[in-house]
Amino acid sequence: MPARESLSSIYIPLRLAFGLVPIVAGLDKFFNLLTDWQKYLAPPVAKLLPVSPATFMMAAGVIEIVAGLVVLTVLTRLGAYIVMIWLILIAGNLILAGYYDVAVRDLVMALSAYTLGQVAALRGDQWLPVGSAQQSRAHVAAS
Repeated sequence: MPARESLSSIYIPLRLAFGLVPIVAGLDKFFNLLTDWQKYLAPPVAKLLPVSPATFMMAAGVIEIVAGLVVLTVLTRLGAYIVMIWLILIAGNLILAGYYDVAVRDLVMALSAYTLGQVAALRGDQWLPVGSAQQSRAHVAAS
């Protein structure tokens, strides 16, 4: 069985989780149905912002939606690492805000997003689709 197919049982659930959850959380930054997201913004961070916390959360929501969409496209490997970095940044903010339990959860999720990136690499997913065409041409030229 090729590696690509044998890794599907890991890859598909991780891809769905790190594609759909950021999209849902990002959309909720506009509606606050799941929670009041502004309460998780650390006061020292809020003071440094050039915009209101509400505006910042909406911008964060857009970033999360885009990150989730990247994971769900042919850019899964890149998207996984973007989500990982985003979750680490969120965890740092949560530590400053005193939400240690949620910060630990987000760090575990960041590790899981890293795992998705590694599984995508094992499956042969490229960083960018353009890179795969260039690598194919280089491989053919080297043969």
